[in-house]
Amino acid sequence: MILEVLSAALILIGGFLFASGTLGLIRLPDFYCRLHATGKCDTLGALFALLGLVVYNGWNLVSLKIIFIVFFIFVANPTATHALGRAALLNGVQPWTKEGEPSEFRPQEQGEEA
Repeated sequence: MILEVLSAALILIGGFLFASGTLGLIRLPDFYCRLHATGKCDTLGALFALLGLVVYNGWNLVSLKIIFIVFFIFVANPTATHALGRAALLNGVQPWTKEGEPSEFRPQEQGEEA
């Protein structure tokens, strides 16, 4: 009974985080803010939802496989988010500023001195 409640709570937290990431994707003003919201919320949402499945399933081979999936997601999602953000910055996608105008931000190229 206690494990079922705990697993349901973890899955609900994961669902809430997925919904928050979706809301951030819809509502936030620019690519970088949207990338931040979806990157954080999707990683943590998957973590909580899959850990809820592990708790519900008990300790067996399927749970071990789910833990490996959690580890892979926890490594791959932040790496992919960083790569997307860096690629956008190097290709000239301007960050949003408080005034709503694109800033005069220019990323430093590799090998270029400040």
